[in-house]
Amino acid sequence: MKRIILSIPLLLALFACLPSPAAAVCITDDTGEEVCLEAPPARAISTYGAFTETIWELGGGETLVARTKNDTTIPEVAGLPSVGTGLRPNIEYLLALKPDLVIARASKAGAETLSSLRERGIKTAAFDPASVADIYSLIERLGKLFGLEERGVELMEEIKGEIAAVETMVAKRERTPSLIYEVRAEPLTVAGHASLVAELVKIAGGELVVDVDKKLVRFDLEKLLAINPDLYVVQEGPMNLKPLPPKERAHHPALKAVREGRVLTVDEKLISRPGPRVGEAVEVLARFIHPELWQ
Repeated sequence: MKRIILSIPLLLALFACLPSPAAAVCITDDTGEEVCLEAPPARAISTYGAFTETIWELGGGETLVARTKNDTTIPEVAGLPSVGTGLRPNIEYLLALKPDLVIARASKAGAETLSSLRERGIKTAAFDPASVADIYSLIERLGKLFGLEERGVELMEEIKGEIAAVETMVAKRERTPSLIYEVRAEPLTVAGHASLVAELVKIAGGELVVDVDKKLVRFDLEKLLAINPDLYVVQEGPMNLKPLPPKERAHHPALKAVREGRVLTVDEKLISRPGPRVGEAVEVLARFIHPELWQ
C-alpha cells in the first residue's frame, strides 16, 4: 500500500478551502445585556409592534412565529397565533412555540416578563427606543441579529430621506403653532417633552406646549384651557380606545383649536410607535401643522 504524504503547505491550503464555522454575532441591548447568536434566528417572537414592524421591513418577517394582541398592522403577522399582551405575554405558550430569539421591551412595566424569559434560558434582546436616533440604533442592531445589516442601512437611509423632505418643507414656515398631543382622554394625559412625540412635533414644525420633561403628563382641564393651544391632536389606539371627539366633550369646545376645527385624530400605532414608519408619522403631523405648505 502506498502512503500519501502531503506537505505542510499543501495541508494548509486544503484546510483553507474548508468552510469555517460561522462567527457569533453579538449586540448590546438597552438593558446592557450582550446578546449573541451563532446564526440568524429561524423562529423569532417580537413582543412589541414597533419591533415587529422593524423586523418585517428588514426582511425578517418569515422568521416570526407569533404576535401580540395588538400586533395587527401587518396582515401576514395578524394571522399568526397571539401570545397575549406585549408587557405580560403568556410565557408558557410562548415557550411552547420554541423561539430561538425573543425581541422584548426594555421598560419598567415589562421588567418582570423580561426577567422571566431570561431565567428560563430564552435568548432575549430588549430595547426601549425613545428618539429618532434610538430608532436608527434599533434598526442597526436588529439588522445585525437577523443577518440583514445591508437592508438595515438601506432602511435607515429611506427614513432619513423622508424626514429630510419634511424638514425642507417646514423650513419655509412663517410661524410655529402650539400643540397639545392627547395620549389618553380619561384621565386626561398628554405627551411631555421627554417623549418621541415631542421630537416628531418639533421636526414637523410645531411646538409641544407642555413644559414637563416626562414622556407622559397628567393634565387638568383648567391648565389646558389656560394654555389654549393652536392645535389639538388626539391619538386613538390601545391607550386611548374610542375617545370622544373634543367638540363633543364638556369643556374642550372652549379651546381655540376645537372652535376653529384644528383637531386631528391619529393612529397611535403610527405616531407613538418608535419604528420604521417614523418618517410617515412626521409627514402626517407636518401636513396637519402646516397645511399651507402642502397646498
